[in-house]
Amino acid sequence: MRIALFTEAYLPYLNGVVTHVKILKEGLEELGHEVLVVTADARTNRHFIKDGVLYCPAAQIKKLYDYSVARPISRRRLKLLDAFDPDVIHIHNEFGIGLFGVLAARSLRVPLVHTLHTMYDDYIYYVAPKPLTNVTKRVTYRYARFLAGRAQVLTSPSTKAVGYYELAGVKKPVHIIPNSVETDIFSPSAATSEEKLALRRQYGIPEEATVAIFVGRIGKEKSIDVLLEIWKQQCAEDERLFLVIVGDGPFLEEYKALAETLEIPNVVFTGRIPHDALPPYLCMADVYVSASTSEMHSISMLEGMASGLPVLQRRDPENQEQIKGGKNGYIFETAEEMGERLREIAAMSPGQKMMLKKSVAATVADQNSTEIARFMLDIYALAAGELEKETAARLAARAEAIRYGSPGITEPGEDPMVDTLE
Repeated sequence: MRIALFTEAYLPYLNGVVTHVKILKEGLEELGHEVLVVTADARTNRHFIKDGVLYCPAAQIKKLYDYSVARPISRRRLKLLDAFDPDVIHIHNEFGIGLFGVLAARSLRVPLVHTLHTMYDDYIYYVAPKPLTNVTKRVTYRYARFLAGRAQVLTSPSTKAVGYYELAGVKKPVHIIPNSVETDIFSPSAATSEEKLALRRQYGIPEEATVAIFVGRIGKEKSIDVLLEIWKQQCAEDERLFLVIVGDGPFLEEYKALAETLEIPNVVFTGRIPHDALPPYLCMADVYVSASTSEMHSISMLEGMASGLPVLQRRDPENQEQIKGGKNGYIFETAEEMGERLREIAAMSPGQKMMLKKSVAATVADQNSTEIARFMLDIYALAAGELEKETAARLAARAEAIRYGSPGITEPGEDPMVDTLE
């Protein structure tokens, strides 16, 4: 099968969508399929294909994390895509490249799959002033209906997409396909004891301290200000606890200043860390923490889990399925709940912490590139109308189950993660 994956950004640029597309491409190729990634690139002024990637001339948008945005219409691009002769087009973004994918699918008469990765309501402040928020939402909902109407199948890594599409007036089912993680790169053994100790010393963190870590874009939507406020209330005076915030973004300096204003001595901002240098940072931590409610299905969180870090996640009713029954973390609603869970982990012995890391890593061990590729192949067959009735019924039932109830939410009294340590 020949599959064209459309994404506004691709390597060496890194974000959750890029990682998702990279893992999907690798999985599909491992299963013997041919993949072409179509992406915008402001570094080039011509269209060319190299190593399975079609690079398209684009303009760089500084306000949107230096995103490259390409024109949605190009005869040269369409000619190169036609030569690849795709069996299916799969778009992962909604800007110039995504719109080109929609137009190309119609022109070449091939099925279109659309994966929604982003809750755009949480990002409107990047492009519109507050007084225009409602108007901008109406425009984005109309555009969402347009894209959904052209796609044969809709997918997303999160049940949040169901609610978003309902607000936009889209009636189609959404197939939820969780993100995958590079378990060959991220694991509890990805760094030696010496490497972990060296990192702690680099940032002035005591060897015996318990480290909570957050990794991601330092933007307003990540609610790092909320995390800092919680940390001030619960952890600022505890010398055993450190918070490490990894990443860069437009709010980095503002949040650094907030930490100083709140007089929090045990918070470290590392700035941008290259993705290939990230595993030791996760390995030297003890828990992954996030107050963000804008995530779809956080790949950074998955990388933390693969590294053995239990997650402390602020309750996000539409996206609770990533925290599974206490097996890989806990959901908190109040600062007190987060502080209590963090102190429970801090009180564990080194042996208990290691057992916990292994237990958490095991929960994502099968979320690899091959599994996501197999699932997507069923989606592509569904889009092309080539699925066997039994498989089509299974996919439809799964979509409906997700639509009307989120699986994997911890029930009161369940705490299997702690049970494994007793």
